[in-house]
Amino acid sequence: RQWKEVSCVKSPELQVVLLEGKEKEGAPVQTILPLPVHRLLSHKSIRHVLDRGLPMLLCAVASDSTLVYQRMTDSLVTPDPPVGPFQDVGRRQHRKRRQQH
Repeated sequence: RQWKEVSCVKSPELQVVLLEGKEKEGAPVQTILPLPVHRLLSHKSIRHVLDRGLPMLLCAVASDSTLVYQRMTDSLVTPDPPVGPFQDVGRRQHRKRRQQH
C-alpha cells in the first residue's frame, strides 16, 4: 500500500509486532495490527492496541498472502452510505405482496 514512515513496535503483552505508519504523506500516524487469519483476537487485545491513542487498522493475513483491512475505533461509528446505483427491489416486492393480502 506504499505507506510512509513505517516503523515496528514490539508488543510483549500481545506477543506481536505492531506497525506504525502513515497511509500517505501528511496523514496521521496509524497502528497496524497484522495477524494471521487463524489467530484468535480478544476484546482485551484490541483494547490494548486502541489504548495506545492512535487509529488502529487490523490486517488479517491469509495463507495465500491475501490481506483484509478493518479499521477499528474506540466507539461506534456510523458507516458511510453505499456508493453506486443500487435498487432495493426485494423490499419493494415484499411490500407489494403484503398490501395485496
